Amino acid sequence: MTRSVWLKADDEVGDWQARKRRITAGLEAGVDWVLVDRRDVDRVRELGRVNVAAFAGDDVHVMDAEAEEGGDPDAVVVGKHGEGDGTVDLPSDLSGSADLTTLRRSDAPGGAYVRILGSEYESFAEAAAADAEYTIVVGDDWQIIPLENLIARIGEETDLVAGVRSAAEAKTAFETLEIGADAVLLDTDDPDEIRGTVEARDETQREQLELAYATVTAIEEAGSADRVCVDTASMLDHDEGMLVGSMSRGLFFVHAETADSPYVASRPFRVNAGAVHAYVRTPGGETKYLAELKSGDEVQVVDTAGTTREAIVGRVKIEKRPMFRVEAELENGDRVETLLQNAETIKVATAEGRTSVTDLAAGDEILLRYEDVARHFGEAVEESIIEK
Repeated sequence: MTRSVWLKADDEVGDWQARKRRITAGLEAGVDWVLVDRRDVDRVRELGRVNVAAFAGDDVHVMDAEAEEGGDPDAVVVGKHGEGDGTVDLPSDLSGSADLTTLRRSDAPGGAYVRILGSEYESFAEAAAADAEYTIVVGDDWQIIPLENLIARIGEETDLVAGVRSAAEAKTAFETLEIGADAVLLDTDDPDEIRGTVEARDETQREQLELAYATVTAIEEAGSADRVCVDTASMLDHDEGMLVGSMSRGLFFVHAETADSPYVASRPFRVNAGAVHAYVRTPGGETKYLAELKSGDEVQVVDTAGTTREAIVGRVKIEKRPMFRVEAELENGDRVETLLQNAETIKVATAEGRTSVTDLAAGDEILLRYEDVARHFGEAVEESIIEK
C-alpha cells in the first residue's frame, strides 16, 4: 500500500501569508497533497509541484472547475460548509444528502470531507466512501475507535484519509488495525511535525529485510576490472550500505564510506559497490546491474539490521581497479560470490563488526541477503537458472 500525506491549508489556517508559510513548509518536507480553498489552487501551483485538492466552495452544489476563480484542482472535495462538517444537518436518509449528490455529479476526481461528530457521521463517511475517491475523516477529539471502525468497514473503493495534528498521531493512523489509513490530513504549522509526518509515511513503506551470515570460503585477487562507485544524493549513516553481488540470490552487504581512514577522507554518500556486472538491490525487491545505474535512478539503502530506505543516485563512477573475488557458503551449502575492489576503504559487515575487505579471511562470517530465486530483467521469477 502506498501511503500519502495531505496538508490542510484552507482559510481556517489564517490569511494567505499564513497559508503560504504552511504550504511552503509542506513542499520542503515532501507532502503529497495540499488541501485548500478553490481560490488558492493556482497560488499553490506557483509555489511548487504538488497534488492540489480544493474544497468545492460555500455552495456545495458548485463542482464545475470554471464556477469559481482559482484554477482547476486535481481533486474537488465536498463537505465543508455542508453536511460533512455539521454546518447542515444530516438527512435521515443519507441517499438524499446534498453533499453526496454533488459528489456523484462530478466528473473530476472527488473527495468527501467528514467531521466525525457522532456515530451517525461514521455512517455518513461510509456512505460517502462508495462514491468518493478520497474519504477524509476528521475528529475534533479524535479517538482511535472511530478510525478502527472506518478502516474495518471501508474497502478498496476509496482512499481513507485520517485527520491528524502531529507526527505521532499520523504514525498511529498509519498503523491502526495493522492496516492503517491510506493517508493522513495534517493540520499544523510546525515544520518539525510536518517533516515528522512525512517520515512516518516513509517508515510505513520501508521494506524490512532478513539478513544472514555466511562463511567466507575464499578471498583471492582477481586482477583488474571496471569498478562502480555509487554516489547517492543522500548522506548515509554509519551502519548503512547497499546489497550487491555477482549472483542475484546472494547479495553482500557493503558499507558506505562513512568511516575515515589514514588514506582518504570519508565520503558518507558513497558505496564502492563492486564490478560493472554485479547486481544491486533496488526498491521493491528488484535488482539492476551496477553498469546500468545513472543519475536520477533509485537504489535501496539498507542497514545491518535489514531496515531499508530509498536513495537517489547522484553520480556513478566507473574506473579500472584491482579486485578481490569473495566467496561465501550458506548453511544450506549454497555458495555465492562477488567482486570487490582491493582497497582498505571498502568494508563489509562481519560477525566481528565492520571489516575492511583487505582484512577479510576464510572462516569469517559475512553479512548478506539470500533469496533462493532466479531473476529476469531484475525481477524475481520462478524458473531454474544456474549462476556460477
